[in-house]
Amino acid sequence: MITDQSAKILIVEDDENLGFLLKENLESKGFSVTICDDGKYGLKKFNQQPFSLCILDIMLPNKDGFSIAKEIRAVNENVPIVFLTSRSMELDKIKGFEIGCDDYITKPFSITELLLRINVMLKRTSQVEVKDKVLFYAIGNYGFNTDERKLIFPDKTEKTLSTKETELLKLFCKKKNELIHRQYLMNKVWGSDDYFIANSMDVFITRLRKLLKQDSNIEIQNLYGTGFKLIVR
Repeated sequence: MITDQSAKILIVEDDENLGFLLKENLESKGFSVTICDDGKYGLKKFNQQPFSLCILDIMLPNKDGFSIAKEIRAVNENVPIVFLTSRSMELDKIKGFEIGCDDYITKPFSITELLLRINVMLKRTSQVEVKDKVLFYAIGNYGFNTDERKLIFPDKTEKTLSTKETELLKLFCKKKNELIHRQYLMNKVWGSDDYFIANSMDVFITRLRKLLKQDSNIEIQNLYGTGFKLIVR
């Protein structure tokens, strides 16, 4: 298994035995691992140094995993976040993806599977797409600077988009006025097309619709059961 030996991983897990097992296995694959058993301390550690990926339990002392993830996303939209928990309720998974997590693994789990998922996420975040890279799109009366993740409104004000908002809008711009299947969008932006990611994607598309509503000639159509289409009249 190939790993990025420069990758630093933060684990926030209050189960001492599981934490030790994760740390030992990840370090044996070349990762640098910091582990915390307390939510507040884990967030403090995150703010003290850069990490390549975060693994968060949900039920933690002092600050739960959802709260940590929200605060991480407020300062870093790109670092992959994995929720690791014994809870398997659908609402928890949906909430996790809406916050901005990249994966959700329910205990008990396979260490081998976790390592594979970590490598996929690190590879995805480290790749820089240079082929056919377009730095600017005109979308009706809007401008979209993909390099700086800036959406320029008709009144010339700007908004910095999140990473996933940017990736979604880039795909819509590349295939303007064409049908894009739901599974294609999910796999390209999230790397998976399961039910919980579908719910997360719908939230992000709703955000894009709100951002683009200043131009009545722009519409993101939902073709139920099939996919979406960015219409620019």
